Amino acid sequence: MSSTAPQAPAPALTGQLFQVLLATFASAAGFWAWMSIAPLQRTYAQSMGLAEGEIAMMLATPIIVGSLGRILVGALTDRLGGRKMFTAILLLAVPAVILVSVAGQTHNYPLLLASGFCLGVAGTVFAIGIPFSSAWYEPSRRGFANGVFGMGMIGTAVSAFVTPRLAQSIGYATTHYVIAGTLVVFAALVWFLMKESPAWTPQHQPLVPRIAGALKLAVTWQMCFLYAIVFGGFVAFSTFLPKYLTTIYPQTVDQVGAGNRMGSFVIAAVIARPFGGMLADKLGPKLISLISLLGVAVMATIVSFEPPEGIVTGFAFLFMAACLGLGQGSIFGWVPRIAPKDKAGAVSGTVAAAGALGGYFPPLVMAATYDAATNSYRLGLWALVITAVLGLILTAILKDRRTA
Repeated sequence: MSSTAPQAPAPALTGQLFQVLLATFASAAGFWAWMSIAPLQRTYAQSMGLAEGEIAMMLATPIIVGSLGRILVGALTDRLGGRKMFTAILLLAVPAVILVSVAGQTHNYPLLLASGFCLGVAGTVFAIGIPFSSAWYEPSRRGFANGVFGMGMIGTAVSAFVTPRLAQSIGYATTHYVIAGTLVVFAALVWFLMKESPAWTPQHQPLVPRIAGALKLAVTWQMCFLYAIVFGGFVAFSTFLPKYLTTIYPQTVDQVGAGNRMGSFVIAAVIARPFGGMLADKLGPKLISLISLLGVAVMATIVSFEPPEGIVTGFAFLFMAACLGLGQGSIFGWVPRIAPKDKAGAVSGTVAAAGALGGYFPPLVMAATYDAATNSYRLGLWALVITAVLGLILTAILKDRRTA
């Protein structure tokens, strides 16, 4: 008569929501620092006499570094854990914020680029929180966990709304001290209050082979493409929407109104993201991702016809933002289901990097396809439609779970 060895009981995951929320707020602080140059771009352009190309380079440098750095940071999280990595990244961003302040005060453009390069480290926090949050929840609720953590991208809206207002009320230098101080406070909170999940085990496989192994997986590239659409679309419209609205509807939308629309767009996506994760847990990430991408394609089609500014355009952009948020939650609820456990951080970091990089290229495409004769971005929007449809096709042929 055969017998089977009793299985060890699953570890008790008590305090899981608190830990994920702590990671969420720490991520929001990192996003605020990461995006702290963009809201003051007009100040830099005027004080340093910057050309369009120099402004583009100033804005792109933190995004590029923060995107590519996620691959390494995600792999390091597999080995060192979220507590150590969150603390390290938040503290490493502090001198970068101070250097940005010095560059602005001395009107030193090369120093601003260099400090922006260093500031990119703050954008890598996203690659820490995904494996950290996933480890705190059982597989059936990881979509919810990653959806809640993903709300940390609200730091982008905080930066857009708060940074210029602080600079106006308390001064440019003091504003950056506030940002740096916020990073230090959250680093301390993380160090003293954050705990690794009892279900998490550090990976001791050498770093480079683990990253290379993640890059060899088909699922990595599949999720990269899908996340580049939904998160890249969010980042792209978050930065380009004011420019789009004031160009297409110059008689009805001013800078303040465009900024408010941008803020509403960000908030709609942030609110929708945890619902995307929760619905992915209940209905499957494949279905929710299909709904998300279909919604993006339809809304981009409507916007491409440039209807009169008002209810239609407002609804179209808000619904597009909600669809993008749903997709972000569902896709990062999908990743832990199909990525090998020992490469979860490396895969998550790579997918997160693809998402951030996905936000870098659409504004360039929109600018390149702009038709000055007709004052239209129609070709760029149709490029988004085609990309979303390709994402729909890929999603339709993927499986919800790893079958190995």
